[in-house]
Amino acid sequence: MPSAAVQQVEIKFPTEVIPVEHRLPSRVISARVAAEDFFGHQPTSTSSLPDPQPLIENLARCVIEILAGARDIDQVARWITDDVQRHLLRRVVLSARARAAKGQKTVRPAFTIGTVRTCEPADGVVEAVVIVRGRARVRAVAIRLEGLDRRWRASAINVL
Repeated sequence: MPSAAVQQVEIKFPTEVIPVEHRLPSRVISARVAAEDFFGHQPTSTSSLPDPQPLIENLARCVIEILAGARDIDQVARWITDDVQRHLLRRVVLSARARAAKGQKTVRPAFTIGTVRTCEPADGVVEAVVIVRGRARVRAVAIRLEGLDRRWRASAINVL
């Protein structure tokens, strides 16, 4: 049986670095930025948006139910940003682990929506605090809505 000859190949890498201005033409970069501005989320003024009060109350209600495990987070995906969805998902996982460690079942929480306070720090932005009264305790849900693509979207939600 003939033996196979092994051939060694030397690989050479270029030692010079290509300057940034030669990598991509500036018109490509500016076209990419223009495309992101055009196709990205477009801010909307408050006058072009509906009253945020019903959305604020419904989001607060849904977030409490999501954290309790009684509602799926995908049901509010249309009204929240990706960052808020990731934040809520982390909280859902932690809540589920805590319930599993205690041996508790998922139960739909019984609560009432209390006082809702809103303010408009800028055009197209509404910040609100919703007081939620449950059987065992009272919680506050802080929500920041921003007008994006002709509708309100929550860019921050925190349950205190």
